[in-house]
Amino acid sequence: MRNLRLIGVAALGTLAAAIVAVPILAQAPAAPVPGGPIRVDISGEWAVTTHEDTPHRAPGAELGDYTGLPVNDAARQKAEAWDASVLSQPERQTQAHPVQYHMRGPGPNLRILKILNPVTQTLVGYTMAGMFGRADRIIYVDGRNHPSDYAEHTWDGYSTGEFDSEGHFNVITTHMKMGVIQRNGTPASPYGVMREHFMRHGLYMTSLFFVDDPIYLEEPIVRSQNWTWAPDQDMEFGVPFEPVDELGDRPLGWVPFWPLGSLQMEFSQAHNIPWKATIGGKESTYPEFMDKIRQFRAEEAAQKAAEEAKKAPAPAAPRKR
Repeated sequence: MRNLRLIGVAALGTLAAAIVAVPILAQAPAAPVPGGPIRVDISGEWAVTTHEDTPHRAPGAELGDYTGLPVNDAARQKAEAWDASVLSQPERQTQAHPVQYHMRGPGPNLRILKILNPVTQTLVGYTMAGMFGRADRIIYVDGRNHPSDYAEHTWDGYSTGEFDSEGHFNVITTHMKMGVIQRNGTPASPYGVMREHFMRHGLYMTSLFFVDDPIYLEEPIVRSQNWTWAPDQDMEFGVPFEPVDELGDRPLGWVPFWPLGSLQMEFSQAHNIPWKATIGGKESTYPEFMDKIRQFRAEEAAQKAAEEAKKAPAPAAPRKR
């Protein structure tokens, strides 16, 4: 009888193991589907690597510099009225850079972490920290939809992403606050959509991104950014802002601005560039615009010559004898 009991217990144990083994085997990762998405991990610490447009991204673009930006008349008018002194107002001193701009400059050095489901450990999304003003991002990859048009707009927007068959991580961001696409007042509306394509090549990562803004852009603006994997970075973000009174000599409610109709021409004059070449527009984003710049230069030279001719004294009439 004792042997039969042992045989019975062993049989039950084998049956239980077989039952338990079925769901365990069912949860094994599926083999990659040919032509399906390829997940290339972008998590880690990344140091910004600047290869172009340094003056626009470190000190910031000069007033009146809209070169290469597909801005329309409304954007240009708003930018021409912008005064950098507005950043001295207490409510502006703690203003973060919006996601339409903060992925471009200055920096950012990034810390990208995975968000995992605590039970299944499946990837829910990524967090990105390091942007100016702690406008940290969350990019969801679990297939959720974007919220209603009436949902809150934030500095980092609302982002969802997915991997494609070429190993790119493609992100769509909506619900962005009104902000800038350049730090000289060039505006961005809250109705834009940003599309990013992150590509990792070993120790290097590139982001190619497009901002489509129906209010201020004639066509989507295209930019890129590069990073180098740097796990040795000592990144501490903390609290970036502390507002103080910088306007003691100004009345309450003072808002600095340039009057409507102002033209910011110092940039073109300082760099000897035709003014029409600095005001942007979609045609300024194409190589053929170089021919336009030569035309503008010839027109300005002719206009200047005509003005000088008007100023020159008229030749004296011959004296009569």
